[in-house]
Amino acid sequence: MRGSGFPVLWYPNRRSLPSPKGHPISMQCWRQILRFLAAIQLLPALESGEETLVGGQAVLEGVMMRSPHAWGIAVRKPSGEIATHSEPLERPSDKHKWMGWPVVRGVMTLGHAMKLGFRALKFSANAALDEMPANDQGKKMEISGWMAGVNIAFSVAFFIFMYKYLPLLATTELKKVNPAFGQQLIFNLVDGLIRIAMFLLFVWGVSLWKDIRRVYEYHGAEHKTVFAFENGDPLETAAVQKYSTYHPRCGTSFLMTVMIISMVVYMFIPVHTFWARFVERIALLPLIAGVSYEIIRFAAKHRGSLFALMTAPGLWLQRITTQPPDDHEVECAIVALDEAMKLEKQHGGELVIA
Repeated sequence: MRGSGFPVLWYPNRRSLPSPKGHPISMQCWRQILRFLAAIQLLPALESGEETLVGGQAVLEGVMMRSPHAWGIAVRKPSGEIATHSEPLERPSDKHKWMGWPVVRGVMTLGHAMKLGFRALKFSANAALDEMPANDQGKKMEISGWMAGVNIAFSVAFFIFMYKYLPLLATTELKKVNPAFGQQLIFNLVDGLIRIAMFLLFVWGVSLWKDIRRVYEYHGAEHKTVFAFENGDPLETAAVQKYSTYHPRCGTSFLMTVMIISMVVYMFIPVHTFWARFVERIALLPLIAGVSYEIIRFAAKHRGSLFALMTAPGLWLQRITTQPPDDHEVECAIVALDEAMKLEKQHGGELVIA
């Protein structure tokens, strides 16, 4: 990224010169950690939580694909080699029937998807760090357990501060300027619009970072590959590339739906103090997420329904969060899905698209 002060990170179609010992290696490691941290903030927008259909997630220089009973990941290492990993996957509703209930299944599945998505991001970050030269003590940098835990804690704090606390604080201050903003309907409408504006600004702002733009390209590759699979086309680069990068089950659509529904829900909760509203917004998040999941699920199968209109803003936003991938990026998405499907056939049989 020009002007960032960071060295250029390796990419598949670039030849990299051996790095000197010392500071440049350290900067490369820190850059990878920063990419990892930024991707965690975008995790809900990059993954699709769905336990009955094929879905996936963009990671750093790769793609993770998930089927009902397996998941696979393919990451392009700095050398150009594709590193893969796959594991069987137990569906939440297979453990406990109540986890398959409407609304509840959304919360369970999305929590499961976020946990899996974080593991995939960690794998992708370490795949690049693995090929970086060791330090003077002969040790290679990697995303360790404690480092990952700190990143998760920071991400949760960032989410609450950015999308719960700040919009509420701004709207409360506006109420002091003009009492009209204190009306229940107007207050929650303005609060919701500020929240959406901040989210859009963040998603657009990080897209200016070249490394994150590449993550958005892998996001597009994931969507194209899922579309090809759902339509029964061969998983070949040329066949996959003809599809759109915009998919209705995308996490971007989910987040926008959550923000729209939350505005409506908050309007019917009769609380008026700052901290009561703050607690309300955190406490109701699982319920709103579960309802949003059901709407996304229904809209994906009924594109002409009224609910499909609610997911339209998310599809528009995918003009930012998905970008046209090159053939190398599509190849990673195909390999990831192939890895998942190998295990799917062993544990769940041939997958039938619902």
